[in-house]
Amino acid sequence: MKERIRQLLSRLEKVEDLLGEPRILSDQKEYRALTQEHAYLSEIKEVWRALSETEQQLEENQLLLKEENDLEFQQIIRDEITKLQEEKPLLVSRLETLLVPPDPNDSRNVILELRAGTGGDEAAIFVGDCVRMYKLYADSKGWAIELLSSTPSEMGGFKEYIMLLSGANVYRLLQYESGTHRVQRVPKTESQGRVHTSAITVAIMVEPDEEEEVVIDETELRVDTYRSSGAGGQHVNTTDSAVRLTHLPTGIVVYCQEERSQHKNKDKAMRLLSAKIAEERRRKLDKERADARSSQVGSGDRSERIRTYNFPQNRLTDHRIDLTLYKLDRIMNGDLDEITDALVKFFHQQKLSG
Repeated sequence: MKERIRQLLSRLEKVEDLLGEPRILSDQKEYRALTQEHAYLSEIKEVWRALSETEQQLEENQLLLKEENDLEFQQIIRDEITKLQEEKPLLVSRLETLLVPPDPNDSRNVILELRAGTGGDEAAIFVGDCVRMYKLYADSKGWAIELLSSTPSEMGGFKEYIMLLSGANVYRLLQYESGTHRVQRVPKTESQGRVHTSAITVAIMVEPDEEEEVVIDETELRVDTYRSSGAGGQHVNTTDSAVRLTHLPTGIVVYCQEERSQHKNKDKAMRLLSAKIAEERRRKLDKERADARSSQVGSGDRSERIRTYNFPQNRLTDHRIDLTLYKLDRIMNGDLDEITDALVKFFHQQKLSG
């Protein structure tokens, strides 16, 4: 690992020199690629520095403990050693994740679609909980969030919620969230205190970029407008501003009712439709090529149960990588790094071994 980091830090110095060259500043495409590489390498440098300092402090404290005779001060040193010993594996894990080579798609905009599955009202409530979880995670990463479409549930939560996330490494960290997320907990409506199991599905789609532009023929669209429905309140639409688009060749249906303007709702629906058509094309291409990813566990099939959230035991289990964490309360508050980092490392190793 040390040799690999030495090479990357050497590359960082070279990238910094290149960014100062006039020819790079005049080439926007190359400049953008180098700034992204610079951000990636700078993060590696920062985590490596933190790990090196932690190891040095640990060594110094262990030597100090042998020399110290004062019992009270010995305990302070032991507490510090314990803290450093807890921090070190987290930094090592973070560094290992960063050493997974960057991919051109890492920072592509992501459309995150959550739908209530089995479990009725409880599933819809859990969609709402997961929307909050992903939003808090996005906030911690500095990602921008844009709501594309939602269908509130009468009992709370959402039957469906679709949002667009953009920012550094958004696709890199969220690409393995697709699948069925199962929840086990006692619903608020349950008087006997029995644990119920329900499920939601999550889909991750990459928003098409300029090179992957999806041209949609308006003659192949059926456009329906209708009155927006929701939880009520002063902003409920009194006009038919909600828009539903049906793409006749593929049968894909999308809708949007978030904006008060029919034009804005159609624009958002078109973005969602473009992403769904592009995703369908990618799936067909993967199948035709018999791509290795199509046989991978966690390839994005929404019928696959990937994760269980057990609230009575404060436990989360990701079944693909046999990861179990007893800190579900923190995870539901957006602390997803340990899960996303582990998934990035696991699937990178699978690609290498495949």
